[in-house]
Amino acid sequence: MNTRTSRLRRGSTSAALAVTLLAALLTGCKKAPDPAVAAAAPSVTMGTQLDDTVITAAVKQALLADPAVKSFELQVQTRKGTVQLAGFVETQAQIDQALAVTRSVSGVSQVENGVSLRAGSSTLGSRIDDTAVTGRVKAALLADADIKSLDISVQTVQGAVQLTGFVDNQAQIDRANTLAAAAEGARSVKNELMVKR
Repeated sequence: MNTRTSRLRRGSTSAALAVTLLAALLTGCKKAPDPAVAAAAPSVTMGTQLDDTVITAAVKQALLADPAVKSFELQVQTRKGTVQLAGFVETQAQIDQALAVTRSVSGVSQVENGVSLRAGSSTLGSRIDDTAVTGRVKAALLADADIKSLDISVQTVQGAVQLTGFVDNQAQIDRANTLAAAAEGARSVKNELMVKR
C-alpha cells in the first residue's frame, strides 16, 4: 500500500470518527421534551415559519418606507400571520400610523400593539443605562433554562423594560416578567409576551 492511500484511509477514518463523536454528543446533550410544554405550544410547519418570516420582512420594509414611522426602531415579530409590534415612539399618531401600515401588508391577519409612548426625552447617559439594563435582562433570560430568550425581544427606555414576542405558555411569561423586574436598573416592566397559538 502506498503512502497516499494510507493517508486517505486515515483521513476518512478520522472524519468518520469525528462525525460519530459529534452525533453522539448531540444525541447525549439533547434534552427530552417536556410533555407539558409540548402540549402547550402548537406546532408550526416549515411553510408557516417561512410565511411568517416573509411577513415580518414586508412589515419592516413598509414601516421603513413610511415617512411618518421610518425613523423609529420598532420590533416586529410574526406568528401564524399575527404580527406583534413593539417599541417606543413620541406620539399616539405615530402608533396609529405604524398599526395602519402593518395592517396593509399582505398576509397580516391580526396586529397586536405593543408600542408605547416615550416618557420625556432621553439623554446619552440614559440611553447607555438603558442599553445596560437591556443587556442584563437578555442575559438573565438566556441563563434561565425555562425561557427561550431568542423568542423574546427586550427594549428599555428610561428604565422601563418592554418584553415582546411569542412563548410556549403562561409560566414562561410570568418567569420572564420576574427576571426582567429583578434586573439591576429596571424601574418597571411592560410585559407584552403572548402565548403561541
